[in-house]
Amino acid sequence: MQLTRQSEYALKIILELAGHPFGEVLSSKIISERQDIPEDFLKKTIHLLALGGLVSTQRGTQGGVRLVKKAEQINIADVLTAIEGPVTINPCLAAGYNCPHQAECSISPVLARAQRAFLDELSKESLADLAQKS
Repeated sequence: MQLTRQSEYALKIILELAGHPFGEVLSSKIISERQDIPEDFLKKTIHLLALGGLVSTQRGTQGGVRLVKKAEQINIADVLTAIEGPVTINPCLAAGYNCPHQAECSISPVLARAQRAFLDELSKESLADLAQKS
């Protein structure tokens, strides 16, 4: 699995917001300039983050973007899920997928453990922890 450019941008946006007091509104222009993200791409990414319940937007001269949850309550897995959807390393691990070979499959349990480990690792540190390190 490779992160998309949009996921990378989403992480940069969330980290930028996490570096400011909770509830502070930052303009898209400021985020775009500080994180070197094209404004059109930034708007699309912010829209997905808003649909994922991580940020909200405010229009007008005092408008911009703010975190909906505190940075301590957000981790990388949350951001990736907001942008990419549920993280699965193989289609057989997706919710609702019915594999006709599941009963005799020896690979699926190994992939399931790997996926749990991957998501556990992405969930260990909050964005607040990461923001303090940068």
